[in-house]
Amino acid sequence: MNIRIGFGYDVHRLVEGRELWLGGIKIPHSAGLLGHSDADVLIHALCDALLGAANLRDIGYHFPDTDKQYKNIDSKRLLKKTIELLAAKGYTLGNADITVCTEQPKINPYIPEMQRCLAEVTGADPDSISIKATTNETLGFVGRKEGIAAYAVALIKT
Repeated sequence: MNIRIGFGYDVHRLVEGRELWLGGIKIPHSAGLLGHSDADVLIHALCDALLGAANLRDIGYHFPDTDKQYKNIDSKRLLKKTIELLAAKGYTLGNADITVCTEQPKINPYIPEMQRCLAEVTGADPDSISIKATTNETLGFVGRKEGIAAYAVALIKT
């Protein structure tokens, strides 16, 4: 068995007038994330971790924000395509560990639903998708509630 590890990071600004999508689910909040797609930082970080593990460059290479077909796209579709790119190289997801950094909203109540959603999209066992939430203790752009960041590590295997 061949195993590889990848790391991903993403950040988006919080703005009024947008829906908040994290981990493939809509979360009630007064602001959403600004981006070309639905700006789901959790999925974007996971895609980058998976692509990096397979040496397939990054999310911006495969799904550029200059391409109109990705305007407002559901990031679950990007994740599904990422899984297909890995499969073409003979890889499947082993497990992923993801951390979301946000002061608001509190996302812990939504983690089980996000895990189920990501497992369904990736074809993985929900137990192989770890999602954690943390704050920035009021420091930096996350601490000022200007944006949300996400970090992901993923193991892929043949």
